[in-house]
Amino acid sequence: MTLSFIFWMDIIGTIAFAISGAMVAVKKGMDIFGVNILAITTAVGGGMLRDILIGDVPPEMFQNPIYTLMAVIVANIVFLCAYWNKKNIKSSYVNIYEKLLFLFDALGLGAFTVDGVNAGMQSEFHENIFLVVFLGVITGVGGGVLRDMMANELPYIFVKHIYACASILGAIATAYVWEILGQNGAMIIGFVITILIRFLAAHYKWDLPRIVHK
Repeated sequence: MTLSFIFWMDIIGTIAFAISGAMVAVKKGMDIFGVNILAITTAVGGGMLRDILIGDVPPEMFQNPIYTLMAVIVANIVFLCAYWNKKNIKSSYVNIYEKLLFLFDALGLGAFTVDGVNAGMQSEFHENIFLVVFLGVITGVGGGVLRDMMANELPYIFVKHIYACASILGAIATAYVWEILGQNGAMIIGFVITILIRFLAAHYKWDLPRIVHK
């Protein structure tokens, strides 16, 4: 049951982030190869960074390519849907696009944040809570940062409503209730907290302080 639960967290994160990456690539006018690369990078990039940090090499994306293949399938579905509806993308579908991008990005962030914490808890460094939380955050936001850099955008985590902070709080919650609720319970709590904070931040326009240049 535990493996099945973790597997479904991986599936949710992979599909959600692959859609997110593919949608950004389509918006940027990339060709089908670019759409695939951005989808793969967003879906497995954070996990790759996490695995390298804890010395789990080659990273899971190479040991078990099912997630990369899944990202490719999702990317091509998104590309075909966008191609068939390309006239609508620039008009009435813009608002829907933004809402879908936010939804899938939030789901991916929640799923991969707790997945990263789980990887840390299963490693030899499980007693180092700072590292465990950091692994959760880098897994959650790493793919998105790579996606935005490749798309020539200022990374989402630096400008959007409480994005990385949602991952940080979700990872902390997961790590600290691990011993109390067990693996599955802790991951559910972290997943829900991360997504809830993202939605509340977007709804109420919560932002971190910044210097606005006029």
